[in-house]
Amino acid sequence: MEGKGWSRRQFLKRGASSMAATIAAAALARMGIDPREVRAQERRQPRIKWRMQTYAGTTLGQHVIKPSIDAFNLAANGEMVIELYYADQLVPQGELIKALQRGVLDAVQTDEDSAQSPVDVSVFGAYFPFATEYSLDVATLFHWYGLDKIWREAYAKVPNVTWLSAGSWDPCNFATTKPIRSLKDLKGIRVYMFPTGGRFMRRFGVVPVSLPYADVQMAIQTGELDGVAWSGITEVYTVGWADVTKYYLTNPICGAWVGSYLVNTRSWERLPRHLQTLFRLCIDSSHYYRLHWYWWGEAHYRVKGGKLKLTSIPEKEWETVRKEAYKFWDEVAKRSPRTAQVVKILREYAEVMRKAGPPYRCG
Repeated sequence: MEGKGWSRRQFLKRGASSMAATIAAAALARMGIDPREVRAQERRQPRIKWRMQTYAGTTLGQHVIKPSIDAFNLAANGEMVIELYYADQLVPQGELIKALQRGVLDAVQTDEDSAQSPVDVSVFGAYFPFATEYSLDVATLFHWYGLDKIWREAYAKVPNVTWLSAGSWDPCNFATTKPIRSLKDLKGIRVYMFPTGGRFMRRFGVVPVSLPYADVQMAIQTGELDGVAWSGITEVYTVGWADVTKYYLTNPICGAWVGSYLVNTRSWERLPRHLQTLFRLCIDSSHYYRLHWYWWGEAHYRVKGGKLKLTSIPEKEWETVRKEAYKFWDEVAKRSPRTAQVVKILREYAEVMRKAGPPYRCG
């Protein structure tokens, strides 16, 4: 029998690929795109070909980036094709920016934190503790509070890398094999996390663990991990982690993940203006898709998911974590004038939202 010698991981990967194809077709349908048209365009011989890698695994990538890249390839009408690769497929996640600089990749979609980006603002990528409460906070901070200018300034010092845009993803919550109902339950649990969020949660006894993305589900099954704090509940269900965990803590460490689109400067400057514009429009379409997909999923899976039991830490107790996060902000602000500037903006924004009241901030 052909599959008799497969490892458990190979079996999971093959199942994930099949699931990814189904998800991709559904996502394209929502955008009014026929997958057959996309495949036909990709078979043509384009004048320009890019390689792009996302931080996301194959299944998650069908939502967070593939519909927009398929749309780009279709709209480029044979002039250009972007070949999309998923987490660790061409280069390890921690080497994305170096690969971009060398021209191994032409574009990446990633957070700066796990990609080990050589900029001081990388600490604010992914989940900077309590920086946001809702996904719209990210777009507002970048477009209306000046974070876009700060990011461009930071990347201007990185040879052959151009920052284009940042957008929001989901909140950061714990999905675990053990229930968490108080801060003491966090002590000693081994959790797959992003670097900055992991360093912060060490203060409460969490043991952050770094693994290749594809190994996480198996690590939970074998007991190497007690869970994840890598996403919200939408991704926990989408990528299969809900099948190997039992509990979901409703208290978020951060309200929205911050991810960026970066390109190889030489590749970008060689593109004609209309293809640059098309690429930017497709980035925006991905930002929009993620806004409504996560907003739907975070509520849907809490109410109708059925696999995970919801737990909560009392708000008064969780306030301890929030206050500690603000101390963490002060420590980060001391790293450079630019990180101090970002922390100042975050404080200003938080105060404006607090004073504005519901629906901007509740409680």
